[in-house]
Amino acid sequence: MFRTTLIAAAALAALATPALAADPIGLWATPGNGGQVEITRCGNSLCGKLVTSNHIKTDPALKDIRNKDTAQRGRPLKGLQMLYDFTGGPKTWAGGKVYNPEDGGTYAGTIEMVSESQLKLKGCVVAPLCKTQVWNRLK
Repeated sequence: MFRTTLIAAAALAALATPALAADPIGLWATPGNGGQVEITRCGNSLCGKLVTSNHIKTDPALKDIRNKDTAQRGRPLKGLQMLYDFTGGPKTWAGGKVYNPEDGGTYAGTIEMVSESQLKLKGCVVAPLCKTQVWNRLK
């Protein structure tokens, strides 16, 4: 009887204890424009590349025409590195940079795992001038 009670108590404790957030490595859907970003490890940090979007599906040869650095405007959007230098974990990664091809700006960023299937990406010009997006895991 005692053993059964102990096993039941352990099972209830496991259900009540929140699990650690999942790893952000994978393919993520961004809000709007059908964007998909693949997050991978780049050495000791996280980085992410634009895999596709509605615009890229329409014209796979699209270039980074809004980049503030005119020398970069000829590079293709498909495969463009948008996230780089994020360190930390297991739930929050900080110190990274977020490149936004829609306005050509690069922002200080953080990634926070909300759940196994969602993350929050925050980009800031300077705090408190920030924008946050929730991305959903595709795989």
